[in-house]
Amino acid sequence: MTVFIFGLLLIFGWLNIYGASYNYEQASIFDFSYRSGKQFLWMGVSVVIASVILLMDYKVFTTFSVLFYIITVVVLLLTAFVAPDIKGSRSWIPLGPVSLQPAEFAKIFTALMLAKVMSEYNFRLKGFRNYAKVCVVILVPMIAIILEKEMGSALVFLAFSLMLYREGLPGLVPLLGFLCVLLFVLVIRFDAVQINTLPNNSVGMLICLCIILLVTWFLMYHYTREKKDKRLKYHILPALGIGIVVGVLNIWVEVPFVYVALGVLAATIVYLLVRAFLLRSKSYMWVAVFIMVAIVYTYSAEYLFKKVLQDHQRNRIEVVLGIKDDPSGAGYNINQAKIAIGSGGFLGKGFLKGTQTKLKYVPEQDTDFIFCTVGEEFGFWGSVLLIGLYVWLLLRLIFLAERQNDTFARIYGYCVVSIFFAHVMINIGMVLGLVPVIGIPLPFMSYGGSSLCAFTVLLFIFLKLDIARLGRAT
Repeated sequence: MTVFIFGLLLIFGWLNIYGASYNYEQASIFDFSYRSGKQFLWMGVSVVIASVILLMDYKVFTTFSVLFYIITVVVLLLTAFVAPDIKGSRSWIPLGPVSLQPAEFAKIFTALMLAKVMSEYNFRLKGFRNYAKVCVVILVPMIAIILEKEMGSALVFLAFSLMLYREGLPGLVPLLGFLCVLLFVLVIRFDAVQINTLPNNSVGMLICLCIILLVTWFLMYHYTREKKDKRLKYHILPALGIGIVVGVLNIWVEVPFVYVALGVLAATIVYLLVRAFLLRSKSYMWVAVFIMVAIVYTYSAEYLFKKVLQDHQRNRIEVVLGIKDDPSGAGYNINQAKIAIGSGGFLGKGFLKGTQTKLKYVPEQDTDFIFCTVGEEFGFWGSVLLIGLYVWLLLRLIFLAERQNDTFARIYGYCVVSIFFAHVMINIGMVLGLVPVIGIPLPFMSYGGSSLCAFTVLLFIFLKLDIARLGRAT
């Protein structure tokens, strides 16, 4: 069944690459001088690779996972320094008539390494040492890819947190990750909006501080249940009271709301540290540390945005957040993508009849923006069909991962799910203007030999491990 879904995505992707790159001089879809013909060759290579993997001994992947990982990291580092600069990125290694992108294959071997480390005897996702092992495995290739100036590919590695959550990562960690993104977006989007004429009194900062206070209350209530401190859940009431008072007071005199919120959080920190000392409990101390780190992070978000991110990255974020309208610059791809998808309507314009596609209004339409072609030529129903295929694939992979009797196979399976999920969500969200343009391919749909072969290897290693499941059970 999984191979059948793989085949459907492969063929549908090939047809859309033909539609996106088609011109009237092209003889046929098999013309090797055009991208559809080249993709057909890569499809053949992928099928051969899949067949070889299925014929291999599954123990190769468990035995040599560490070696594969080390070689991958070395290649990534070499690529960052010796690869030619292509559109501001050093991520492609020329190999004669083709080019190889090691970052695509790094996801595979990082997944194998994670499965190897976490399937060791008596390993539990607890304690500093085990967390450090997992973080190092993920962060080392991420840093190497960032050195290549491929931020999009590096961000995909954060998707491994979904696998970690399945393997015992506390739900608080994804919550804090979401909180970091939320605070960053709110500061960037609303920092210029002032509550009143007082300096340093922005709407964005006030909202962020209030969110930190609410999360603090949630954490305090959580520890209330654990420590049976029944009074602790009522300690949000003074903060609410202060908020009401200053809100009413602002009718007559301008109030520095941000400083009031900081004062409330500072008082909360002092209170928690006193409780931690009196009760000899680290729980309250960690909540206080959370408040301090959250405040520092919130105030540093604007600096990170303006001083750390590159100009094109800032422009893309500003376009997505609606801060800047740049239809001929950073927002061009997104605007043209929306026009292409919207023009397709419900049934689409028909195969090879997309005007936006034929006139090449959308750059990279057969690679990162391949979803535009689906939306324009096959319409709403074609887009839903494609998303349905991905959902079917992800559910199927989750089913296969859950039935594994081997920890290595289960962990690797969830790594595969995490990577596919991240690529689909980010790519389609990017085309729809919901996330910044970061340039990652849509699995089995986007043109490119490196991505197609890498996704094939990623998937079929897991299928081989699943086939071996029956042999391990006997």
